[in-house]
Amino acid sequence: MANRKTTTRGFKRTSSLLQDRIKRASASRGFEQSRLLTQWPEIAGEAIAAIARPVSVSYSRGGFGATLTVLTTGPQAPMLEMQKEKLREKVNGVYGYNAISRILITQTAATGFAEGQATFDHRAKSAEPACVAPEHSAIATDLAASVGDSDLRLALAALGANVLSKHKS
Repeated sequence: MANRKTTTRGFKRTSSLLQDRIKRASASRGFEQSRLLTQWPEIAGEAIAAIARPVSVSYSRGGFGATLTVLTTGPQAPMLEMQKEKLREKVNGVYGYNAISRILITQTAATGFAEGQATFDHRAKSAEPACVAPEHSAIATDLAASVGDSDLRLALAALGANVLSKHKS
C-alpha cells in the first residue's frame, strides 16, 4: 500500500465558492430591502416604527447573515439600542431564519439638510373614505344598527357605505 500525501493545494473554502450563490438565493426568497421598507410598521411594531426606519441591508464579506442599518434621531438612539435584540428577532421571525445577524443604529438630527427628511410618522388610516356620500353613510348605519357588537357594527356600516357609493357599470 502506497503512502498518500494529504494536501490542500488547489482547494478553496466552501464558503468562498458558495457566497455569490447564497446571496442570489436569499434575494430570490424574499430577503430584500424593499420588504423591510414597505412593511416596517408591521415587522418592527408601531412603537419602534415611530422612532426609527430601516436604511439598508448589507452582507458581510466572510460570513453568513446581514447587517440591518436603522436610522433614528439622537434622543431615541439609546432607547432603540436597548431594543435591538428584540428587533432582530422580529425581523428574523418574518424571514423564518437568521437573515439579520447584526443591527447597526445610525443617528440624525430631527431635521436634516432638507426639511422633513427625518420624520418617522406614517399616515393614519382613515376610518371612512372621503368619496362616500353622507346619504350612503346614513343608509348603511341604519342597516347595521341591529348588530350587537360595536366594532362589527362600525365595520359593516363602513362596508355598506362603500358598496352603496360604488357606481354600477
